[in-house]
Amino acid sequence: MNPSTTVRIDFVSDVVCPWCAVGLASLERALDALKDEVRAEIHFQPFELNPQMPHEGEDVGEHIAKKYGLTPAQLAQNQEAIRQRGAAVGFTFAHQETRRIYNTFDAHRLLHWAGEQGGQHALKRALLVAYFTDGRDIGDHAVLAEVAGAAGLDAAEAAAVLASDRYAEDVRGDEQFFLRAGIHSVPAIIINRQHLISGGQPPDVFEQALRRLAAG
Repeated sequence: MNPSTTVRIDFVSDVVCPWCAVGLASLERALDALKDEVRAEIHFQPFELNPQMPHEGEDVGEHIAKKYGLTPAQLAQNQEAIRQRGAAVGFTFAHQETRRIYNTFDAHRLLHWAGEQGGQHALKRALLVAYFTDGRDIGDHAVLAEVAGAAGLDAAEAAAVLASDRYAEDVRGDEQFFLRAGIHSVPAIIINRQHLISGGQPPDVFEQALRRLAAG
């Protein structure tokens, strides 16, 4: 196999999607295992699970019950399954009992900006940790700017982006592009703009797919 094989990966996801956190951690593990065989260019693409979510957000339990009709017992069972899957790939889910779900449009605007700065992957990972591990409000501009700074980006510039409407049309355009392409659930991992892997798959699923595609 050519050790310089490069693949493009479009990772379509939301920052309040637990399976997206699992999927990214799994993909990172697969890429680490293939580091001598495959090089990946990852582009994080926006998807809003709840585009109408108010700024103050909603209690996760109430939101899930309303949206999917789950009982508290079913919700707890699902959260434990996600926690275990996260732990298996080194991602920590905490504060699940008290967490709120927030509007993520501004987070996606910031991720678009970070892509222009070469720091998109670091910011994506930091946002997932801020929300799922640290229980922070990733709809809050001050929190977003702080997370961006901690991820190695310019916190003042991040705050300026958030205070404006910069990248709003870019994000909406990207969202519509992937919706029109048939992406209606996330994570959706598209390799070389042709091959789709859906869901928070285990690392070996990504590893086998990437090795097969790189072999051509």
